[in-house]
Amino acid sequence: MGENIRQALSALRGNAVRALLTMSIIAFGIMAVVGILTAIDAAIYSLADNFASLGANSLTIRAKGADLRGRRGGRAEKRAEPIAYDEAIAFEDAFADRATVAVELVAAGSAVVKHADRETNPTIGIVGIDEDYLRVKALDLEYGRNFNQREVRRGVDIAIVGKALVTKLFDGRPEAALGSVVSVGNLRLQVVGVLASKGSSMGGGSDSQVLIPLQTARRAYGTSESRYDVSAQLRPEAAIAAGVSEATGAMRVARGLTAREDNDFEIETSDSLLEQLEENTAKLQLGAIAIGVMTLFGAAIGLMNIMLVSVTERTREIGIAKALGASRGAILTQFLTEAVVVTQLGGVIGIVIGIAMGNVVALIAGGSFLIPWGWIAASFAVCLLTGLVAGLYPAVKASRLDPIESLRYE
Repeated sequence: MGENIRQALSALRGNAVRALLTMSIIAFGIMAVVGILTAIDAAIYSLADNFASLGANSLTIRAKGADLRGRRGGRAEKRAEPIAYDEAIAFEDAFADRATVAVELVAAGSAVVKHADRETNPTIGIVGIDEDYLRVKALDLEYGRNFNQREVRRGVDIAIVGKALVTKLFDGRPEAALGSVVSVGNLRLQVVGVLASKGSSMGGGSDSQVLIPLQTARRAYGTSESRYDVSAQLRPEAAIAAGVSEATGAMRVARGLTAREDNDFEIETSDSLLEQLEENTAKLQLGAIAIGVMTLFGAAIGLMNIMLVSVTERTREIGIAKALGASRGAILTQFLTEAVVVTQLGGVIGIVIGIAMGNVVALIAGGSFLIPWGWIAASFAVCLLTGLVAGLYPAVKASRLDPIESLRYE
């Protein structure tokens, strides 16, 4: 086998331009597949870590989307109303003995935050929270402190800011942010805490948020249409299935639903969110695989053409080999080896570039470095199959050449 590979490499050097073009096509296909799949896997892995940090026993309750207007029994279903403040507090009181419950109000999603002569882009989220929010959401403070219960209930004008704001307004110095006053609309808020960075793997998330006490948010932004979300961290000994069932019952009571009415809210767990993410990214993975298959199909056609030309150019060489005793099997193996070497070299180049590109995208998006061993093994297998399929017909043709006619070939 080693001798076959050496002869294959020598033959490729003799047709370097054609071999390089074929390897480039194969490398491009593998690069596209491995690069996209690496980025997707790294993102999923990073998100899984973030979801895991919330704990296996965490859940979030939201009103069903406003687009749920299906029909049942010929009548349009009632549009789901946002969870009101009183309903959220009623649920918190009823469920407090089973879990740590946090209530939040998404007050604004595109605010401008100012400090001195600096201001952010209008992309900052303003969220009203209670004293348990950071614990339930597994958010850590890098500097400063959390709100206390008295500040939350009185609606004190204070804030906890994300690292993106510190970078923009305070030159990345969290110690300079503490005690400073930032302006959000008509609110002037004293910074009492800075969140540790979560990166952008969760879509920017807490890094681009200003957290304020819940009553402060209600006073400044609250309306009759305000939407309150409820999150809960179940006790360690609680089973998630039982917790979801009990939370459903408590929220139904808080919402005043009768036995005949369906739930007009949704309960999501960390596991369910990750499952939804994996289902959605599966389509991207299939798309990447389709791109790679089409590219490799084109590369296989090109490789087959090169191998057929090589058989024609080396007809006398084949005749000499057969005259010296080379068997049909040896000729077949030699040409198949050449085809496989081309595809494997192209595959190696594509895998290296694909891993680099995929991880660059993942790191920019806040993910972590990942080597997709499974996809690497699959890529080598696909390259091997491509080489065998593309090289089989030329190899068979070469092995069947008549040695006498081959020696006469000019």
